[in-house]
Amino acid sequence: MALVEYRLEEHVAVVTLNSGENRFNPDFMNAFLEVLDAVENRTEACTLVVTSSHDKIFANGLDLDWLMPVVQRKDIAAAKNYFYLLNKVLKRTLICPLVTVAAMNGHAFAGGAIWCCAYDFRFMRLDRGFFCLPEIDLGIPFLPGMLGLLKKAIPMYKLEEMAYSGNRFTAQECEKHHIVTKACHIDTLMSEVSEFAKNFRKRRAVIGEIKLRMYKDIIHALDVEDVPYIKSGKFNI
Repeated sequence: MALVEYRLEEHVAVVTLNSGENRFNPDFMNAFLEVLDAVENRTEACTLVVTSSHDKIFANGLDLDWLMPVVQRKDIAAAKNYFYLLNKVLKRTLICPLVTVAAMNGHAFAGGAIWCCAYDFRFMRLDRGFFCLPEIDLGIPFLPGMLGLLKKAIPMYKLEEMAYSGNRFTAQECEKHHIVTKACHIDTLMSEVSEFAKNFRKRRAVIGEIKLRMYKDIIHALDVEDVPYIKSGKFNI
């Protein structure tokens, strides 16, 4: 089974993440980018839906099992390349010239939650799964680009609570504060997402240009403001 795969349902490309807990390591991130390339270049899909094959996890953030040994052996070049690749995934998701929907069928933690904020819309399963930003407890401050993505999707009053507490939030709470479009039972999550996704059949060129203009500050943060932090090689992990 491929780490990431896709299928077409009319004009909707449904991407499935098959990398277990879908933690961010180079193999997983490159696989996602390759699938994104395929969808954009080989299909005429107008909407992108991303979900996970894991029964309770959508995406679980940085793969510390991969990253920690890199940092411990002081392979600064590899660590820098890792964060540049992570930013590439976040940016490509943000400016994808399709309407994007995260079908969160389980937990979205840390970097996985930040990644969800890069999507245009989020649906989250009601019966199991939390949205959580535990960086405060891990001792990892957000990079400027990450903060830009969080501010895009989460009201500031709620983002402050999430960022400073590290608490877990349910789908119901996320829906209440408009972080997710809808909280759905797992039995109906994909059907509701599919019905929603099929409403969008717009020109890619227009979608892409709107995103470039709408998110120019976040793009600048990812491309420019994050660079000094990454170049410093001081990874607080």
